[in-house]
Parts: sequence; C-alpha cells; structure tokens
Amino acid sequence: MFKKLLNKKLLKNQKGLTLIELLAVIVILAIIAAIAIPAIGNIISNSKDKAILSDAAGVLAGAKIAIADGACGDTRQDTVTCDYNALKDVFEGELDKNDTVMYSKGNKEYKITYLRLSEIKNKEKFTVKEGDITYTGGDKTITDKALNRAMNK
Repeated sequence: MFKKLLNKKLLKNQKGLTLIELLAVIVILAIIAAIAIPAIGNIISNSKDKAILSDAAGVLAGAKIAIADGACGDTRQDTVTCDYNALKDVFEGELDKNDTVMYSKGNKEYKITYLRLSEIKNKEKFTVKEGDITYTGGDKTITDKALNRAMNK
C-alpha cells in the first residue's frame, strides 16, 4: 500500500517539457541550421575550387620538371610546349587530352591550359589580375603567377 502511494506521489512530482518549450527548442535548432547549412555549403564549394587550382599547380610543377629534362621538346626554342603525352608521365592526377603547359623564354612565363579549371564554381573569388592579364575564375588557361595568386585567395 505504501509503495502504491509512493509511486503516485512520484508520478505527480515528475515534470516534463511542455509543448511550448519543445517548440521553442525546435525553432532555435531550425534557426541554427538555416545559418549553418549555407556556410558549410560555401566552405565545401571553395575547397573543391581550391582542389582544382591545386591540381593545376601540380600539373605545372610536373611540366617544369619535364621541360627541364627535355621531355617536352627542344629547350633551346623560344617556346616549349608540354602536351598530354609528356604531362601524363609527370602527373598522376586526372588529365584531359587537351591539357598543355607552355613555357615562353622571352617573358619567363608558364601558361597552363587545364580543362578542369572550367569547373570552378566561385568565379568572382578566383578572378585575379596579373599585370595586363586578368584571369577569370573558370577560364581554362592561366599563367603560373595568376595561378599562385588565385590559390592564395
């Protein structure tokens, strides 16, 4: 009998969340989610764009080695071009048949054509001006100096 009375008393003293409190918690969580989800989406998009730029830098670094080794043709010429066949030996990542790296001795400039650069989503963020040349994010061709500047954004 005493146990029954004690159980009834315990049940009366128990308190739970009211419907209003539960709704308030749900609204707060929804507000936090509405703020966090777009921010996370931008972070993911920017990291994908930077990964593409990093791959282009890797292709460029491999091409520099190939040019120094003479795998891209006669290095005594004013312009040396590394095509897909030379690049696939020095870069393990994804390459397209139209990817090339060109070195111009006159202005000591490397210019890379890497088709994956067109996949960059945030074109405004990765638009850089290097001298007289403006590289717009998403263009397929970029100079080595503009590539370094875009990677630092």
